[in-house]
Amino acid sequence: ENPAELPATLNCPEGAPASLLVWTTTPWSLPAYLAVVVAPKGEYGLYRFMHGGETRLAVVATDLEADVFGKAGIQERERLGICGGQTLADAMLRYHHPFIERAGVVSFADYVTTDDGTGLVHTAPGHGQEDYETGLRLGLDIYCPVLGDGRYDQTVPDWLVGQNIWKANPVIVEHLRGSGHLFFDEQFEHSYPHDWRSKTPTIFRATEQWFIAVDKPLASGDRSLRELGLNAVETGVSFVPEWGANRLRGMVESRPDWCISRQRSWGLPIPAFVCEGEETLLTDRTVSLVLEQIKELGSDAWFERSPAELLGDYDPADDPDAPQWLCKGWPDSLKRLEKSGDIFDVWFESGSSWNAVLRQREVGYPAELYLEGSDQHRGWFQLSLLPGLGATGQSPFKALLTHGFMVDSQGRKMSKSSGNALEVDTVLKQYGADIARWWVSSLNYANDIKIDPSFFRSAADEYRKVRNTLRFVLGNLGDFDPDRDRVALGEDDETSIDAWARQQLSGLVRAAEEGYRSYQFKRVNEAIFNFCNDTMSAVYLSTLKDRIYCNAVDSRERRRAQSVLFEIAETLLRLLAPILVHTAEEAWQTLKGSVDSIHRQRFSSPPQISDDPRWDSVMTLRHEVSKALERAKDDIGLKNPLDAGVHAVVSEDVYRDVRPFTAELADLTGVSRFSLEAGVPKIGVHDLRDEPRCERSWKRDGSVSARSDGGWLTDRDAAVLGV
Repeated sequence: ENPAELPATLNCPEGAPASLLVWTTTPWSLPAYLAVVVAPKGEYGLYRFMHGGETRLAVVATDLEADVFGKAGIQERERLGICGGQTLADAMLRYHHPFIERAGVVSFADYVTTDDGTGLVHTAPGHGQEDYETGLRLGLDIYCPVLGDGRYDQTVPDWLVGQNIWKANPVIVEHLRGSGHLFFDEQFEHSYPHDWRSKTPTIFRATEQWFIAVDKPLASGDRSLRELGLNAVETGVSFVPEWGANRLRGMVESRPDWCISRQRSWGLPIPAFVCEGEETLLTDRTVSLVLEQIKELGSDAWFERSPAELLGDYDPADDPDAPQWLCKGWPDSLKRLEKSGDIFDVWFESGSSWNAVLRQREVGYPAELYLEGSDQHRGWFQLSLLPGLGATGQSPFKALLTHGFMVDSQGRKMSKSSGNALEVDTVLKQYGADIARWWVSSLNYANDIKIDPSFFRSAADEYRKVRNTLRFVLGNLGDFDPDRDRVALGEDDETSIDAWARQQLSGLVRAAEEGYRSYQFKRVNEAIFNFCNDTMSAVYLSTLKDRIYCNAVDSRERRRAQSVLFEIAETLLRLLAPILVHTAEEAWQTLKGSVDSIHRQRFSSPPQISDDPRWDSVMTLRHEVSKALERAKDDIGLKNPLDAGVHAVVSEDVYRDVRPFTAELADLTGVSRFSLEAGVPKIGVHDLRDEPRCERSWKRDGSVSARSDGGWLTDRDAAVLGV
């Protein structure tokens, strides 16, 4: 402060920074509220220079010397000495605030760099997370002269009292300029600190808040909320996908105490009563009194009623938790009470929703499942778990399902501001809800989900395949009354294609139910689609066409097929109902002719059928015949399989498996005749186009002849028509 008195040999060699203390006039009796922190591994210099017509001294990081002095236009300066940042901090230097009766200390912090600025960072413990933590480490008082409405309080100089912090900024700059303390100032743009939603500037200020301690043992036992939470993650909750357990465990392990209060003009109030300088009034009894009024009148009761009205007939003498100052002066002390202006953190509201949704309504506690995005391990998942454990000793959920987020086809986050958002209304209008739901069920939701309009076109194609399968089945049950026409399959039917279809249906039910139970909806989607596309359309329905269309209406073979079709329709619709809610309901009403909704039904138990391994041989043979028929198209121009006869020579093992199914092989492969023998494997395709064709079934089975009505029919078709 008195440069003229500095000795000519002044320097600041490394290891002796205390020489900086010799010329200070700062009164050490002032409380320390502030700090300047330096980079412990940085290098700092003491510089003498002319500024504003006077000789000045400054400490600056040597890496930033040229930039700092260059901005101020100072070309000539003298470096008097250098020292390391940690050495500078160890000297325990103190400084005087330029216009407030406050002292500060020089220390270090690992977050300080020498990449920008001066290498020295102003630290105010009442105005930032890192500043606060540094202040705790240094034992500084947490000083915050800013009121809740953004104005300075009475502890600042008179010329700042009551001023808005934003409007005061230029006033402070000019004051520092006038007092000679301002070295240099400039305007620059930066995004921090700004509110991420409103994009408006914010400040940090230290205030008293309400906290839930996570490491303090609960009154009900010797374990803390953190310990209970970690135990629940390990033993009490299942996770889909399993990596959710590691994520939630990490969040619970590292979380600080939970601040549950906020200072906003809207929200649910924390029902506390305050009196300046006295203990806060917040007891079980006072909370219950406020609770009853909010139940009756809503949360506005807190804001509209006075403390006297809210407390009603409250008598602190009857409340063992009431503060003594209130009891001694009652009822006059009631007049000193004011309502707290704090509201609950919205996470505390949503995190306690299990109580209103499940316990108070007696729906059942805990919930079977909580489902949300991967960001909710920090949010709703964790902040539901802690209140549940604290209030009930039990997790509010048995399982957690975590899903990813929707991104565009390039993997970018979707938002309206980016112009890549896809509105749900647009999808529903173009494709309908069921196609959208079918698409969702096909996703691996554990990862982020790419979305593009083309994906819905693919989903629509798959949906039509499922819907057309249902339409074919329902269309062939028009004359079927299950109470009158149902045929129970017996031992004689075990080698029929209908038995195979029931076997496949049983497998579908098992796969779908397992997928639903484990929340693997993609597996359900794939199982149902493959059943409709392969099992039904490609094999079973193709095989049935002849007997459904051409057999006598009440023939056992036709009614047996319809019985299985009815069972398939019933079962398939129950499995589809959670996904294709509208399609399943429409088809159910058609199938049942009933007003009872499918969504009031239960899943069917899978048919109790043991898998018959012989069908593997049958289907393998069918595949080989299909390839032979494809070759016949090129070799002999055989386009319609009904114009062909097949003679299959198979190995002894295959013959033993397939022979009992010989009656089904012609319809199963789509040909008119099929013969089988054991020997050296070979598939022979015979052209039957020289033989007469049935005008009704188009078959050439060797029994086609002219009938009494002049038509050419097989024996089966003639008997059906009675000619």
